[in-house]
Amino acid sequence: MTTEAHPRIAKAAIPAAHRKKQKAGFWANNGWGLASVAIGLSIWELISRVLIGNKLFLAAPSQVAVAFVELAATGELQKHTWVSALEFFWGYTSACILGVALGLLMASSKTAKQMLDPWVAGLYATPTVALAPLFILWFGIGIFSKIVVVALLVIFPVVINTEAGLRTTNPQLIETVRSFGANRRQIFLKVSLPSALPFIFAGFKLGIGRGLIGVVVAELFGARAGLGQMISQSAETFNMPALFAGVTLLAFAGIAMTSSFSWLERRLIPWRD
Repeated sequence: MTTEAHPRIAKAAIPAAHRKKQKAGFWANNGWGLASVAIGLSIWELISRVLIGNKLFLAAPSQVAVAFVELAATGELQKHTWVSALEFFWGYTSACILGVALGLLMASSKTAKQMLDPWVAGLYATPTVALAPLFILWFGIGIFSKIVVVALLVIFPVVINTEAGLRTTNPQLIETVRSFGANRRQIFLKVSLPSALPFIFAGFKLGIGRGLIGVVVAELFGARAGLGQMISQSAETFNMPALFAGVTLLAFAGIAMTSSFSWLERRLIPWRD
C-alpha cells in the first residue's frame, strides 16, 4: 500500500506525527521542571505533616489547596486577585512602554544619556518599596498609589536593558547595511531593534518579579483589597493556609508570566534558538 494510492491516509498520518512530535517536545522542554515542582511539593508536604505537624507554623500544600477552595467559594480570592491584577497590569504596562521609550532616547542621544543617567542610576538604587507609605499618603489608599509603586519598580530594568541592547548592536553590521543605502529608520527597524530585542525581553522578565513585589508591599501598607491585603489580614489572624494561598498564587502568576514572555521571545526572536 503506497501513499500515492491512498492520499487521505498520508494526509491523516502527517498531523498525527506532528502532534506526537509536539508532545515529545513539551516533555523534553518542561519535564524536569514539572518533576522538580512535584518533588518540592512532596517534600513540603512531608516536612509540614511529619516534622512540624502544626499548620500555624507551616501549612502543607494540601491545606493550602483547601484554603484556595474555601476562599474561591466565598468570592474573596477572586476579589483580591482582580484588584492586584489591575494594579500590576497598569503599573507594569505603563512602565514597560515608558522604559523602552527612555531606553531608546538614551541610546540615540548622548545629551539625553548624560542628563538621564544620574536619575536612572540613583532612583534604581533607591529602595522604592520603603517609599510606598509616602505614595499612599500622596495618592491615597486607592489603586493609583499601587500603580505608581509598581511602575517605579519595573521601569528601571526596562530602561537599562533597552539602552544596553541598542548600544551593543554590532557597528560593522550597521555600516554594512548603510553601505547598501539603508536610511536611519531602516537601520533601526532591521538591525538595531532586532539586536536589542533579547535585552528588552530580559528587562520585561526582570520587571515581573519586581512588579509583583511592588503590588504586595504597597498593599501591605494600606489597601481596601488585594492579595497583599489578604496576606496581611491572614497573618494577623494566624491563618497560615490562607497566607500561603496568597503567596502561592503570586508565585504561580510570576511563573506563568515569565513563561509567556519566554514563549513570545522564542516566536519573535527565533534566531536565538
